[in-house]
Amino acid sequence: MRVVIELRPAPEQLSAATGSVSGISATDLTGELPGFAPDSGFSPVALPPGARAAGDTAQQATGSYLVRGEIPDGDRAARDALAAAAGVAGVFADPVIEPVLTCGDDGAVGDWNKVAELLGRAELTAAGLTGEGVAVAVLDSGIDAEKVREAAGGEIAIDTARSWNPAGVTGKAGEFAVGHGTMCAFDALIAAPRATFLDIPLLQSSRTGGSEMDGLLSDALAAFAHLRTVLTQQPEDRRALVISNSWGAFSPQWDFPVGDPGNYSDNPDHPFNVIVGSLDAAGADILFAAGNCGRDCPDGRCAYPERPITGANSHPNVLSVAGVDTGGQRVGYSSQGPGRLADRKPDICSYTHFLGSTAFGADAPDTGTSAACPVLAGVVAAFRTKWPATQIPPARLRELLHSTAADRGGAGFDHDHGYGIAEPRALLAELQKAAARA
Repeated sequence: MRVVIELRPAPEQLSAATGSVSGISATDLTGELPGFAPDSGFSPVALPPGARAAGDTAQQATGSYLVRGEIPDGDRAARDALAAAAGVAGVFADPVIEPVLTCGDDGAVGDWNKVAELLGRAELTAAGLTGEGVAVAVLDSGIDAEKVREAAGGEIAIDTARSWNPAGVTGKAGEFAVGHGTMCAFDALIAAPRATFLDIPLLQSSRTGGSEMDGLLSDALAAFAHLRTVLTQQPEDRRALVISNSWGAFSPQWDFPVGDPGNYSDNPDHPFNVIVGSLDAAGADILFAAGNCGRDCPDGRCAYPERPITGANSHPNVLSVAGVDTGGQRVGYSSQGPGRLADRKPDICSYTHFLGSTAFGADAPDTGTSAACPVLAGVVAAFRTKWPATQIPPARLRELLHSTAADRGGAGFDHDHGYGIAEPRALLAELQKAAARA
């Protein structure tokens, strides 16, 4: 089975590879490890010093590296031998990740102009909140920029230099086939028409036996490592990176069991969950779709019998986004909490199931929490136009989104709607009041 191993290489191994992650191969780091076949096409990912808890003194001091490869299926003794090898700090699941599509054949409820009205885009634009100068990374199946321009009747800015492809993906940023990623980019553009988009075609399969639109969590690890570099290269006083993720792991089939130290779904110490927290601490706004495993209309792939908001989709340091239609009603496929890493998930609702990108046909709505997530990502990007992460850290912005949301459950937080429907006008008023008091 495919796994990710975390390594603390000896100094002489790093010296042989110049000490730079860009010059390190999997073989440089692993040497001969029992029962492990490294994937030579996967560049090792650095987990920076301090990414793990303070009690992990070795990682705090020197950091670690993550390498992808194969171990024998079902051979626990072989896995234990690998975990005990010198320099190996952990062996973790590398589950399949898939786009958060939708179920059901219901028609669109309203269109994207109605969504823009509900979000108060005119008021945001009048306040100068357009997303200008803000980077929005869409981690999905790739963007067809021409289709977005056609559907929006305007422009979309694609930053080709800061976009990134997983190993084996050869397409160009903004020039991928129309599909799920194109829908996500269009939906983020509704509230942030002047944002700059980073195209990260994470779900372009490069694995044996994969479908045309899935990927591996290890590719997400590499993408987040790239985005860490993007973030730290921004001027500190204007740091603004919004990361939209409309994908997740639907089945425990690809994971280690809950309670196993290599598990992903429930394990805050899995490297991907660690790197998500690290990027949040560095100033990135990270959003994940809550998923389409709601009790009324679950996606057919949903294989968790309970608590379907798993892994990073339920991370305490991300916005986990549920879905409502333009009438304010929760869509039946929107996953309910509690989450597996944090109880209070989803965080908040945003709009979905409206006619927008037409990425799947002239009458096909933009659906699922897949659409709700980038809609809210656009809202966050709009506010980052004037309030970068150095002024309002991501954790504080999440609190403000929670406190200004329109409650739908009648008693504050609930596991259907989170804190309610995001209300950008109310958030703007709160921030303007705070600025007046300062």
